[in-house]
Amino acid sequence: EVQLVESGGGLVQAGGSLRLSCAASGYMFHDHAIGWFRQAPGKEREGISCISKSNGWTYYADSVKGRFTISSDNAKNTVYLQMSSLKPEDTAVYYCAARLGFTSYSDNVFSDYEYGYWGQGTRVTVSS
Repeated sequence: EVQLVESGGGLVQAGGSLRLSCAASGYMFHDHAIGWFRQAPGKEREGISCISKSNGWTYYADSVKGRFTISSDNAKNTVYLQMSSLKPEDTAVYYCAARLGFTSYSDNVFSDYEYGYWGQGTRVTVSS
């Protein structure tokens, strides 16, 4: 069974940085992607970044482009989300999720129903 575990959340001041980790365990097909999503209080879940584990392709939502960087350490089976220049509006619970057979951009890159495996989330709070 595939399991995803996020870590690295916490409280940070605006302008600061955090690095989130998503550690995967269990069997995983080679051609899959890991996406990062977030859900702020009272808002819908939002997809923010995605990386293909097979070819390294990455994608970012406009809301985080230029501030967040997604990367993968395949030896550790871990995907990271480096978050910089954090803003209070980045406050949310952050989730990672796995999507099988996804290696490049499509219009439904952040359709959460396409992601079959989800972590439990890690909370990020950015104070002003």
